[in-house]
Amino acid sequence: MTEETLNPREIRRRLGLNQQQFWGRIGVTQSGGSRYESGRAMPKPVRELLRVVHVEEIDLADLTREDMRILQYLRKQKPELYETLKAAAREQGHPVEKSAAAGSYARQA
Repeated sequence: MTEETLNPREIRRRLGLNQQQFWGRIGVTQSGGSRYESGRAMPKPVRELLRVVHVEEIDLADLTREDMRILQYLRKQKPELYETLKAAAREQGHPVEKSAAAGSYARQA
């Protein structure tokens, strides 16, 4: 997803969050977030945090380095098991991949 496809104002509005709630979840002040919503270029780390937290809906507090190592191992060394686990998580209603709704509001109008 490129910077052009991330429209933070639209994402925030669709989530029903005010600027303080939305930007605070990724460590950006409300005034800084307001500038990004007004067209100021976002640094790549901010874009990535916005994507991970608000589009992919991943709670960063739930992730550990070990979780990421396990995920990388499964993807590379055990791709069949990775796909099986992903499908099982999806059946349980866990957001494993970006939802259709998230994808639609990530695009600029």
